[in-house]
Amino acid sequence: MEHLNKALTALLATLLLLAPLLMASDPDPLQDFCVADLNGKPSVNGYPCQPSSSAGDEFLFSTKIASGGDPLANPNGSNVTELDVNEWPGLNTLGVSMNRVDFAPGGTNPPHVHPRGTEVGMVTRGELLVGIIGTLDSGNRYYSKVVRAGETFVIPRGLMHFQFNVGKEPATMVVSFNSQNPGIIFVPLTLFGSSPPIPTPVLVKALRVDAEVVELLKSKFTGGY
Repeated sequence: MEHLNKALTALLATLLLLAPLLMASDPDPLQDFCVADLNGKPSVNGYPCQPSSSAGDEFLFSTKIASGGDPLANPNGSNVTELDVNEWPGLNTLGVSMNRVDFAPGGTNPPHVHPRGTEVGMVTRGELLVGIIGTLDSGNRYYSKVVRAGETFVIPRGLMHFQFNVGKEPATMVVSFNSQNPGIIFVPLTLFGSSPPIPTPVLVKALRVDAEVVELLKSKFTGGY
């Protein structure tokens, strides 16, 4: 027993001495830029870097969200133009990204969650109802406001939210994230269009509806948005 106690004491002392080294980290970039090599395998903080000699000035600039897509191209009446690290390799390791979203009148960006980023947005034309739903900690409180051109909003990381064009004209917003790849979980698509599908009895219990209703909803989301 005495030998065991001495061994445990020695192990604890070693761990205490190593703790500062184990916890040491530098989340900030260690170089001016790290243009993503999209053919490489992503690691914890991004893609491997291209050689500096192969990265021209263009990695610092992008025109991708200067124009948007057709909001009538899908049933939601909205179109998202993404500008994350996969679309703009110069963002690699910088922890930022942007999206442009265009809305037809009555169009919506359906309820969704960004699991890896806080969102800050500005409406650049039209007027959008922005809705944010808090967690159970807040009693699932619903926060909302009609945001007009030139006005801004913020959505904390991980909270469900949506935007809906309440105007009679097309609307556009530009949003930024504190993540180079914030991710997105569309709530309706996740529940009713997952692959493989969530078992119907689970959704019947969770949603408190008949199986026929669940099957109908699943049929609406087969193949995604």
